Amino acid sequence: MAGLIALILAAVAIGLVQWRVSLWRMEKMFDEKGRPLDDPALNEMVRRLGACVDLPELKAEVLDMPVVNGLATPDGRIFVTSALVDKHRFGIIRAEEIASVVAHELGHVALGHHTRRMIDWSGQNAARMALGLILNRFLPIIGFYIANFLAGLFMARLSRRDEFEADRYATALMLKAGLGHAPQVSMFRKLDRMMPGPKPAAWMASHPPTEERVAAIEANVAAWEATAAQG
Repeated sequence: MAGLIALILAAVAIGLVQWRVSLWRMEKMFDEKGRPLDDPALNEMVRRLGACVDLPELKAEVLDMPVVNGLATPDGRIFVTSALVDKHRFGIIRAEEIASVVAHELGHVALGHHTRRMIDWSGQNAARMALGLILNRFLPIIGFYIANFLAGLFMARLSRRDEFEADRYATALMLKAGLGHAPQVSMFRKLDRMMPGPKPAAWMASHPPTEERVAAIEANVAAWEATAAQG
């Protein structure tokens, strides 16, 4: 038993180190590939969002990446990818839709998802180690593969939970900024069309299916409107 506890503690420590190294590499990449956002329309959208959360100096940066996406660092830096900005310049994506991406990333920061992910990752590392050792007693070698698979499913589920929470935050912020929730919905549907090829099963994916996210957004808005009407 003492040996198992020692292994679990070691797994937690390894998980923390891996997460810290991952963050360090991510921040280094952002420093190397990031640049100021110089689009007036997009900067105005970012300013409006920042004003709603008492961050009047909020700015977004551009990350040189070919993938349409938004990202945030634990210290609150917000990035949109160069591919996303290019889509805006070609008239494919509207400024309000990119604002919804920024609002979503602000949600991850405001809700402490980076810290939560670090804790989740460390706990998952320990659980995977313990489960692997137990299963390996009955299913030699394959037991560790089963443990890794189950841990991956668990982390994917936690990631989807965080995405729904960030979506909810973004919807509330978009409404507060007077931008409405329609740009958020249309952005998700455009992103879905921009991601060709087969998609993983919903229970294995780190992000919820688009229509589930849209349904949750619309349900949140309907609930808030009903509450406002009663008040």
